[in-house]
Amino acid sequence: MDPTILDRLLAISELFARDTQRAFAGTSLTQPRIHALWVLHHTGPQTQRALSRVLGITPRSVSSLVDGLESTGYVVRKPHPSDRRATLVTLTEQAESLMSGMSESHSRLNATLISAVAEPDREAFERGVDAVFWRLSELVRGPAERFDAVERDRGETGSEQGKA
Repeated sequence: MDPTILDRLLAISELFARDTQRAFAGTSLTQPRIHALWVLHHTGPQTQRALSRVLGITPRSVSSLVDGLESTGYVVRKPHPSDRRATLVTLTEQAESLMSGMSESHSRLNATLISAVAEPDREAFERGVDAVFWRLSELVRGPAERFDAVERDRGETGSEQGKA
């Protein structure tokens, strides 16, 4: 039996997970911690409540996640500029540098992977991948609710930092 598109997508997902594990071997960074840092890198400081929604995990889980990231020097909690009851989770210089390197690595990998697709097919390929992503998002968690959370919650930071 030939592999289906779903088989290939699952295999690609596993390859990305292995690559990430290899890249961060020997650090305290797990997949959920890396994801949180990545979100903060792209959105700027967030409240734990906003981070909870974006990551799709409970506020209690986010609290533990942030505790771990803070204890290892990747984030700090700072007072919210306009809501004295809230704190903002902010990347440290160490984490910002790490995520900037990861962003550069992603750009190189993106170029390498897209080069595997023939030039005339690239636009259609990108549209197809995008369509599959959004359809799966709808099936799994409703119409992109987690991806829109940053935009909805941008006002919580009291700034325009939420723009990616």
